[in-house]
Amino acid sequence: MDHRDYIRHDALGLAELIARGEVSPAEVLAAARQRLEAVDPTLNCVVRRMDAIADEHTTTPASGPFAHVPFLIKDLFQNYAGVPTTYGNAALKRVGFKPPVHAEVVRRFIAAGVNIFGKTNTPEFGAKGITEPVANGPTRNPWNTAHTPGGSSGGSAAAIAAGVVPMAGANDGGGSIRIPAACCGLFGLKPGRARVPGGPDHTDMMHGAGVDHVISRSVRDSAAMLDAIAGYEPGAIVRIEGPAMPYRQAIEHDPKPLRIGVMESSPLGQPLHPEAWAALTHTIETLTDLGHDVTPAVPALDGAQLCQDFLSMWFVQMARVVDEVRALTDARASEFELDTRAMAHLGRSLSAVEYSTLHGRWLGYRQALAAFHADYDLLLTPTLASPPVAIGELATPAWQHNLLRPLLHLPSARALLGSGIVDRMAQENLRHVPFTQLANLTGTPAMSVPLHIGESGLPIGSQFIGPPGGETLLFQLAAQLERAAPWFNRLPRIAGIED
Repeated sequence: MDHRDYIRHDALGLAELIARGEVSPAEVLAAARQRLEAVDPTLNCVVRRMDAIADEHTTTPASGPFAHVPFLIKDLFQNYAGVPTTYGNAALKRVGFKPPVHAEVVRRFIAAGVNIFGKTNTPEFGAKGITEPVANGPTRNPWNTAHTPGGSSGGSAAAIAAGVVPMAGANDGGGSIRIPAACCGLFGLKPGRARVPGGPDHTDMMHGAGVDHVISRSVRDSAAMLDAIAGYEPGAIVRIEGPAMPYRQAIEHDPKPLRIGVMESSPLGQPLHPEAWAALTHTIETLTDLGHDVTPAVPALDGAQLCQDFLSMWFVQMARVVDEVRALTDARASEFELDTRAMAHLGRSLSAVEYSTLHGRWLGYRQALAAFHADYDLLLTPTLASPPVAIGELATPAWQHNLLRPLLHLPSARALLGSGIVDRMAQENLRHVPFTQLANLTGTPAMSVPLHIGESGLPIGSQFIGPPGGETLLFQLAAQLERAAPWFNRLPRIAGIED
C-alpha cells in the first residue's frame, strides 16, 4: 500500500479495505510508519514508539469498527499498561514510569480494533493550548512548521494533518481537542461530561471538565469512535442516557433548520484577529446557505470571571499532579517547568473555601448556558481568537518570570492571589483561546469544524457548543457542513499528497 492509497481513506475506509482482504494489516501499518518516519523529524509529534506491540497486533484477530487500523494515543491520561508515559514531564521521563493498567478509554480503543503504534506529544500535564514541553521538545504545525499545532493534543493533531493516521486519541480539559483541531484543519468533538469513561485513575477528572475522545479528518470516524468508547464505567459519578440511535447512523440525516446564536467578540474583551473574524463570517455564510438561522446572541454570564475560575481550577489541579509525580519519582523541583511550579504554588495558596466558592460558580455558568439553549439550538464562536501562534510566542513573558521566580521561594502566594495576577494571567494566557473553556466548566459537548483557511495559509476552525446530551445534534450539523464544504482532502504539503 503506497501513501497515496493510504491517505485517501479515513479510518473506517481503511478498516473496510482490510476486512475485504484488499490490503493486509501489516501493509497498512507499514504505510503509517513510513509517513511517521518521513515527517516526525520535522514535526516531533510522536514521543514513544510501540512497534513490538503493533507488530504483534497485525498477526492476531481483531474485531470492532476499526479492526487493525493504525492509531496513536496521547501521552497524557491515555495510559497503556507497561508502556512508559511522560505526561510531558522530565521526572516521569527520567524514571520511565510504566502504568500498571490500561486507562479505561484505551481498553475501549483496543476493543474498537485499532492498532496502537505510538504515543503523541503533549505539553507538561496538558496545561497549555500549545505543545512545547521542555522534556520532549515542541511539536510543529504541518501547515507551517514555524507555528504551533495547538494543545494539549497537539501531537495527535499534527500526526493526523501530516497523514500519519486518519484519527488519533485526544482529551480535552479546556479546549485540548478543539484547539489543535482548529489549528490543524481537522474535526474535533469534545463529548459532554461523563459520556466517555476516565477511569480507573481519572474518573470525573477535574469535576467532569476533562474528557477523552479523538481528533479526526472525517466526521464519521469521530462518530463511530464515540459509539465505541462511550458508556458507563463502575465508579462514574453519573450514568447518562445514551443517544436515540448510534452517532454513526445519526449523521446520515441532516439536522432540522437550527437557530444558532453567535458570539462575535472575545469574553475577555479583546478584539478578534481579522482572520478569526473572516473564519467566523465564512461559517455564518455557510450555515445560512444551508437554511439555518444565525443571529448574534450570547449566554448571560461573566466570561472574564469564567476564565479566571478556569485558571484557578487548573492551579489546584497542577498542585495535585505535581504532588503525585513527586511521590512516584522523587522529582527535583527543576524537573518541573517554571510555569507548572508557579501554577501549583498558586493552587496550594487557595483555601478550601475559596476553591469551593469558585467551583460553586460553575452552577451559574451552567444555568446561563441552559437559559441560552432554551432559545437557541447551538452557540457558535470562533475556536481561536487568532491564527495559530508561532512556536515560542507564548513562552512565559518577562513580567511573569519576574513575579514567579521569587514567588516560588515564599511559603505562600496569598499576596499575589489578591494582586490581580490571576486576571493578568487569564488575559495573557487565554487571549488566543478564550472561547473553549465554557464547554468544559459546564460539561456540555462542543466541537471545532475546519471550514476556513486564512490568508496566512493556516487553518482556523469554528466552535459549536451544544446543550447537555447534544452530541447527536453536533455530529449531524458537522456531517452536513462536511458534505457542503468538504475538507477531508485539504491537507498540507507535508502530508505527502504531492510526493
